[in-house]
Amino acid sequence: MFCDGCGAAVQPGQEFCSRCGKQIIGPVSPVYARPGRVKQQIQLLGILWFAMSALNAVGGLILLVLSNTLIPRLHRMGAPQEMPTGFLTSILGILGVVILAKAACGFLTGWGLIQRERWARVLALVLAFPSLFNVPFGTAIGVYTMWVLLPGQSQQEYDEMAASRAA
Repeated sequence: MFCDGCGAAVQPGQEFCSRCGKQIIGPVSPVYARPGRVKQQIQLLGILWFAMSALNAVGGLILLVLSNTLIPRLHRMGAPQEMPTGFLTSILGILGVVILAKAACGFLTGWGLIQRERWARVLALVLAFPSLFNVPFGTAIGVYTMWVLLPGQSQQEYDEMAASRAA
């Protein structure tokens, strides 16, 4: 229980604050400790990383399918002979693989956050920065990840959660 004037601790039945001297009127209600930001948000953050990674995986698979099925057959479908189908096939294939790798890292991040793994906070922050350029969903999850996990107080809270899970 605390004084509403200065925030000092007040004992039940005390009439005046020992620090500022303010009169305590009425019953002093107990103040309940509120769970920290990380504890409140970590489950949702892990789920959002799973959802974002699922979208990335679908996009990566579509690019791989296009690069291996549609692009090599463009000349047979009437596309001009000058069209660089070999170049398009390789570029789309590489892009698909990179996006699938990004999705795999996101799935790993989501799983690690939900399981309270020690390394998951760092991985989430590393992935949050490049995801800022993936407008609009990547930007939202990047900002949200940084808001939840970046402050120093969040690091302490996450480390405590990871340690209690490991014990």
